[in-house]
This record gives sequence, C-alpha cells and structure tokens, in this order.
Amino acid sequence: MPDQAPVGSEVAGAFAAFFHGGDGPSHKALSRVFVMAGLDDGYQPGPAMQGPNKETRVLDAFAEARKRPATARQLVDELLVQLRLNALIGVEKEEQSENETRLQAALRSAGFGLSDDGQLRVAGDIDMSTGGRRALDEQLARLRNAQGDPALMIGTTKDLLEAVGKFVLEEYSSPPRRNADFAEIISLARERLEIKPSQVDTSIEGFEAIRRVHQSAWQIAESINELRNLQGTGHGRTLPTGVSVELARLVIREACLVADYMLTLLDTSLGKR
Repeated sequence: MPDQAPVGSEVAGAFAAFFHGGDGPSHKALSRVFVMAGLDDGYQPGPAMQGPNKETRVLDAFAEARKRPATARQLVDELLVQLRLNALIGVEKEEQSENETRLQAALRSAGFGLSDDGQLRVAGDIDMSTGGRRALDEQLARLRNAQGDPALMIGTTKDLLEAVGKFVLEEYSSPPRRNADFAEIISLARERLEIKPSQVDTSIEGFEAIRRVHQSAWQIAESINELRNLQGTGHGRTLPTGVSVELARLVIREACLVADYMLTLLDTSLGKR
C-alpha cells in the first residue's frame, strides 16, 4: 500500500490537462493551492498577465513536490479540492470527461484511485464489475496490513464496507436501489445475513450477548462512515479533531473484521464453506 502521495510525471500531466489553454480554476486559486502546500511559486500577474500559464505552473509544482515529498500530499489534496469546487470531477454526469478519465488512470497506475465524489483513495478503487469477490478480498488484505495514512484509509475502509454490503445483496439477487446510501446498504445486507440483533434466536443460550456483538459490529460500520464524513471535502487527509492515529487504525482494523465476518457468513449461507 503506497504511503506517499502520487506526484509522478503521469499524474502531474493528468492534473495539468485540466488547465490546458487557460481552462480550469483560476491563477489565484492555484496560488492558494501552492501556498497551502508550501510550494509558493511567487506568481504575480502583471497588467498583461505575463508569466507561466496555469498548465506550466501545475507541472512545475509537481516537479518541486517530487524534490520535497513532505509537500506532495497537500498539493494533491488541494488540487482535488479545486477540481471538485469547479465541478470538473466528483459530480454525476452522463459521460465522464476525458480529463477525469485520464486522471483516474494515472492515479490507478500510481497505486491510488479516485472515488465517485472526487476523493483520493489508497490502493485503487474496488472494481466490482471486473474484480468481484477477488477485488474485495485483495482490498481487505491490504487494509489489514496497512501502515500508511490513517485518514485516507478511513475513506477506503468505508468504501470497502459499502462494497461488501452491495456484494452480499447482489449474491442474494436483491441489489440495493440505485441511490441507496451507506446505512441502507449495510442494513439490508445485515438483514439478508440474519445478523440484526432482532434476528437472533432467543431460544439459544447467550442470545443477549450475541445480540450485543451484532449491534457492536453495526456501530463499528457506522463509526467508519461518520469519521469519513467528518473529514470534509476540503481537508483531505486531516483526521477529525480528537481522533488519534492509533484510534483511527484501531477502528480500521475492527471494520476489516466486520467486512471479513460478512463475507464469511455469505460463503457459509451459499454453501461455499
């Protein structure tokens, strides 16, 4: 799992393409990005707007970030913020733009991915259309052993749990509705797997303890979703206030156990174990 931000030449070119011919966010917005990343290029537009164009400025910033790795992640995060604010990525549309497709491909080659809402994801997206169960197992294995950016992994773990929920429902031939949110998908998957507290057989010994275990598993999934939302689109990898790196990694590991439990139950119910 990559720990460093993707700032290679292919990714740099993909970002710069959004600014070709003067397109994309303004020079002023780029200056803010570079200052926040610690890469101020001292750009001062004159009356005739002389100086490097926006595309060149982006390429130069990435070149500098490769020399100064500590600035790399902030540069990528803030550029993604600007692309989202300008509706260039992370918005629903009938056909994806060539620039967004190119950026996704470049990030994927670097070991990262871009989520539907334009957020950076570690170790690539879970491609259910081509990877199926294998993709879930591979992502689960990566997250179990991850030692990288915990805030980034929180978002990736949330995506994993949601993908597991969808996979469970599809295996039972009852896919969720198109606009179903995280809570609805996980709730329906738990119901199909018969692990909601209300579904525990009260005639078995220790049923109350089993109920509490199943409820705690749901609370872990909920916590991951809440932490992901608290990061905010403008804060990139910043952890919510009060959440330590150690706590974030604990929650991630627990969420991976929940994902593994759901997949194991699915295998058992379908006679695969």
